[in-house]
Amino acid sequence: MGKVHLLDCTLRDGGYVNDWMFGEDTIKGFCQKIANTGIEFLEVGFLKGKEYNPDKAVFPTVADFIPMITPKKEGLKYVGMLDMSAPVELDSIPPYDGTSIDGIRVIFKKDKIEEAYTYCERIQELGYFISVNFVSTDAYEDEEFIEGLKKFNKLNPFAVSLVDTFGLFKRKQFLRMCYLADHNLNDGITLAYHAHNNLQQAFGNAEALVELNLKRDVLVDACIFGMGRGAGNLNLELFAEYMNENYDTNYNIEPMLEIMDEYLADIYREKFWGYSLPLYLSATIGCHPNYAIYLAEKDSLNAKDFREILSGIPKEYKAKFSKDKANEFYREYMQKNYDDSKTCETLGEIFKGKRIVLLAPGRSIKENESAVKEYVDVADTITIAVNFLPDDMNVDYVFSNNMKRFAKIQDNLTVPCILTSNLENNKSDTYVVEYSKYTSANPEIMDNSGLMLIRLLNALGVSEVYIAGLDGYNGYYGKDYYNKELEYAFSNNAEKRNEMISAELKELNSKIKLNFITSTNYKYE
Repeated sequence: MGKVHLLDCTLRDGGYVNDWMFGEDTIKGFCQKIANTGIEFLEVGFLKGKEYNPDKAVFPTVADFIPMITPKKEGLKYVGMLDMSAPVELDSIPPYDGTSIDGIRVIFKKDKIEEAYTYCERIQELGYFISVNFVSTDAYEDEEFIEGLKKFNKLNPFAVSLVDTFGLFKRKQFLRMCYLADHNLNDGITLAYHAHNNLQQAFGNAEALVELNLKRDVLVDACIFGMGRGAGNLNLELFAEYMNENYDTNYNIEPMLEIMDEYLADIYREKFWGYSLPLYLSATIGCHPNYAIYLAEKDSLNAKDFREILSGIPKEYKAKFSKDKANEFYREYMQKNYDDSKTCETLGEIFKGKRIVLLAPGRSIKENESAVKEYVDVADTITIAVNFLPDDMNVDYVFSNNMKRFAKIQDNLTVPCILTSNLENNKSDTYVVEYSKYTSANPEIMDNSGLMLIRLLNALGVSEVYIAGLDGYNGYYGKDYYNKELEYAFSNNAEKRNEMISAELKELNSKIKLNFITSTNYKYE
C-alpha cells in the first residue's frame, strides 16, 4: 500500500464562503497552527488576480505567499491553486527557490485541457511540483478521461486529482473513476480526491479510496469544520481522526479544533454552510450549486418548485452559474399570465374608504403589541397580514406571494386570502392577482412580499397605509421575525438588502403614503 497524505484546503476552497476575507492575522495564525497538525500539504490560497490584499487568501504573485507562511514548517508542503478560467501570466511565475509555495495545483474544465497542459509543463520546468485537477471529473466520458490521463502522463506530475465539483459522486461511480485513473496513470503519480458534500458522500468516498490499498500514494483534500460553499467539504478533523484510529497515523487534532474555535466559528454563525434541500436537489439534478444557493435566498420555493426550476435549466447552462440566467429561469417559472382586472375591481370596492393596516411578520409587532392593536381594532379598518396568520391579533385578509410560506399556513387559514398567480389554491374565498404586475425590476428583491402588497394597494387606489412589522434585516439569525419558523439567514449582506428595499419604499411613498406604526431599519422618507 502506498502512503496516504492529507491536504488542507480551508483557506482556498473554504474561502468561497467569505470571499476569502479571513484577515491577515487569521491567515498567518491558520498557517502556523495547521503546521502543528502533522498533515502533509497546505493549500494557502488562490494564485490569481491583480491586486494583493493581505487580508484575503488570494495571491496575485508567488512572492505574495511568503509573509503568510514564513517560517515554513519542515515536512509540510505549501501549495497554491491556479484556475485555468483566469490564470496568472506564466511569465509572472518565478523559478522555484523554496521561500514561497512548493507546488501549484492547476484546475481546469474540459475545454481548457490544452492550455492547462502548457501551464503545467512550464510550471514544472520552473521547479514546482504540480497537481493536475480535472474539474467535474464525473462529466468526462471514460474515453475522454483516459485520454486526458495519458496526456498528462507525459509530464509525470506529482498528482492527478478527481474533482467532484458538484458533489455528485456516489461510491460505485467514484470507485469506477478511481480504478480508471489507477489503471491508466504512470506509476509514481499520486491519486488525489477533492470532494464536495452535497449528497453527504465525501467521507464515505474518501474512506473507500484509502481502503483500496493502492500501490500508488493517495492524497485526500479536506477542510477544517468542513468549511466550503453550500454543503461544504470533507471535514479534515474527522478524516484525520479516522486515519489515526485505523492506519496508525499520528495527526494532531488539537490545533484543528483551535482553528475551528478561534477562526471559523464566527464565520459559520454569519455564513452557514452544510447539507440542505436545495443543494441536495442541485446535486441530484447535476447543476451548479450556486443556482441552488441563489434560489434558496429567494426564500419563496418549496421542494417541488426547486426541483422543477433546476430540472428546467438547459444543459448548456447547468455546469456554469450565471446570476442573470438564474434570475431569468426564476422569473419565467414564477410568471403565470393572469387577468386580475375583475379581482382588482372587487378589492378596490372593498378597500374603498377603509383604513388599511399591513402586518408584516417582523418581531416588532410582538414587542409593540398594544400599540399595533390600537390601529387594528378600530372600525372601518382592514388589516392584511403578509405570509402569516398571527394568533393574537384580528386580521381580515392574508396576502401571500410565497410558495414556501403559504404552504405552511394554508390549512389553518380562517380568513380570505389575496394570492399572487404563482400560487396554487382551491379555497373559494381567495382573490388572485397577477404576480408579474407587482414585482420589482431589481432581481435581488424582485418578489419581496411587503413591497408587492404595497404596489397592489397603490394599484387598487389606496392612498394611505399603516404598516407594522416591516422591520428590515439586521444580519443576526433569529432576530428579524415574529415567528422564528419564518426566519431565513440571507447570505447577502443585510445592510445591502435594507438599502435596496429602502429605495423602493421611497419611490412608493411618493405614490401612497406610508405610515410606520413600529420601528424599521428602512429609510423610506
